[in-house]
Amino acid sequence: QVQLVESGGGLAQAGGSLRLSCAASTPTFTIYFMGWFRQAPGKEREFVAALSGGDSRIYYGETVKGRFTISRDNAKNTVYLQMNSLKPEDTAVYYCAAESAAMYKDYTRAYEYHYWGQGTQVTVSS
Repeated sequence: QVQLVESGGGLAQAGGSLRLSCAASTPTFTIYFMGWFRQAPGKEREFVAALSGGDSRIYYGETVKGRFTISRDNAKNTVYLQMNSLKPEDTAVYYCAAESAAMYKDYTRAYEYHYWGQGTQVTVSS
């Protein structure tokens, strides 16, 4: 069982930045692929970014590419999402997710992830 706790959400102005953190309670953090997803009211959950534990595979959603950066600190069991050049359309609840690494999985898909955090609200004002 892996517990994930997000933090760092809040209110930002358009063009501003926020950094989200997700702390994982597992002694085997490096075996997990870590992802960030978001969900705005009335919309489906959207892939944001994902990062492997050891072989540096990294993926970004098209809407955030070039603005957001995912990273992880394996010593702290934490994954981060640095969000720059924020836009009002980035407003959503952001979720951290974890899944054991495997070559055949598509880590841009929410259904691949077994473990989820409770979510943190990000609101971007225009």
